[in-house]
Amino acid sequence: MIKVGLSLMAGIAMMATASPANAKWLRADTNNFIIYSEGSERDLRDFAGKLERFDATLRYRFKIEGGKDPNPLTIYLVDRATDAGRLYAGKGGSNIAGFYRPDPEGSFAVSNREDYVLKGTPQSQQTLFHEYAHHFMRRFLPGAFPAWFVEGFAEYYSTVDFTKDGKAEVGKPAYGRAFGLLTMPKIPAETLLFKRPLEMRNSGQIDVYYGRAWLLTHLLYNDQARISQLGTYVDAINKGVDPKKAATDSFGDLEKLDKDLNRYMTKPLTYRTTSDAIAIAGPITIAALTPAQDAALPLRLERLSAGDDERMMRTRDALKKLSLQFPGDAGIWYEIAMCEWGLSDDKRSKPAARGAADKALAIDPAHVRANVLLGEMLMAEVEDKKDAVAADWNAARKPIILANRTNPNDPMPLAAYYRSFVNQGMRPPPIAVDGLARAFQLGPEDIGTRMNYAFALANNGKYDSAIALAKIVALDPHDGGNGEALLAQLEDMRKSAEGKQNDDVENAAKAAE
Repeated sequence: MIKVGLSLMAGIAMMATASPANAKWLRADTNNFIIYSEGSERDLRDFAGKLERFDATLRYRFKIEGGKDPNPLTIYLVDRATDAGRLYAGKGGSNIAGFYRPDPEGSFAVSNREDYVLKGTPQSQQTLFHEYAHHFMRRFLPGAFPAWFVEGFAEYYSTVDFTKDGKAEVGKPAYGRAFGLLTMPKIPAETLLFKRPLEMRNSGQIDVYYGRAWLLTHLLYNDQARISQLGTYVDAINKGVDPKKAATDSFGDLEKLDKDLNRYMTKPLTYRTTSDAIAIAGPITIAALTPAQDAALPLRLERLSAGDDERMMRTRDALKKLSLQFPGDAGIWYEIAMCEWGLSDDKRSKPAARGAADKALAIDPAHVRANVLLGEMLMAEVEDKKDAVAADWNAARKPIILANRTNPNDPMPLAAYYRSFVNQGMRPPPIAVDGLARAFQLGPEDIGTRMNYAFALANNGKYDSAIALAKIVALDPHDGGNGEALLAQLEDMRKSAEGKQNDDVENAAKAAE
């Protein structure tokens, strides 16, 4: 069913509610998420249900099978949007109300619990739906997508809402982008198609970029005259067609596209409501954390978000103080070890990191992540040895192998096992490549795992598959150019292999004469 009549010109209402003081962290487990929140159990259960419904809506839309995810996304709901901005940017803060990070330790998203409403759903919900849409695209949609559509897709689905009987409403206006779209200079469609958001001159332009990306996505999803063009365009991009040619072949004259986009902004927008209710798949269980976990969780989040040594050292020192209160908690000692190990070489104390990891494993010998970290430390020691032998490398792999046996569905030990052979300077054996393939299957959004797997495929002569994986990174709107360099390296490998193959054919022909 399609409803008509919502326009960006509509009035904006604002509300805000306070969160309870001195709340303790709760953990919700669902089929696809682990959610930490300091809010009430009732609010957390309601939010977890909406998030599962959102996941189910995306799966319904893109025909992705559901079920229990062996590698669920972790979500942290902080009190205010400013708290999320500080985590993202440090002391100075940021106007970012939430963020998503495909981290090697496990992808996570941060959002907030503020009920600030700009006509429609709360901005905190839209923020998290936006970030989860990024995760869903990276994990479940295999194609390479240009930067504008990566952001436009996330904006388009961020406004999903549900009726009282659980039906999904898809394609509602992104009222949060109204100010930039209506009052600031427009970004031409041609600029939008070929630039990344980070190439914009200032935060205002970035806001307009996101709004225009949403508007173009909405147009291509809903305008009957253009509804087939997006698929044609994405197919061309994935086949390696020049981006400008792919755009003009699919959308026609780009100046006309820009005019259509400007007209579309002034029209009442349509949205779709599913004919059936979207069910919540699986149970939602909620439990309080232990006192040690409750105290450590904000510091873990600080560590995961830290982008510099100063923040990491402050977090490490706070964890050390916490360890005096909870000396028997393996998780706290692991966090200390990770903080120390994550510092720059000139700031890191390897003995301190090793000591903290050893304490974590003395308390919990099967701690998966502490065993992986110990393996990484042992490998670093072997690399520093001038007379290292194969037995040294095998010993370094033992804790990583134990971690994998403890949890076969954790991609981190599988990726570490593969890297151990690369660090050793030898070709990884098939079992390591198979493990890396499984790690990629469990967490394809992690860029490091994706690129390692791409090079593993290329080393086995599967260049087309490798290049397809790398294209996704090269087009990522948040990538700083590393993906493009790696893609070029893979393309050079393919050219070199094709050249060698041609030389072999020519030599064989000459030998037969």
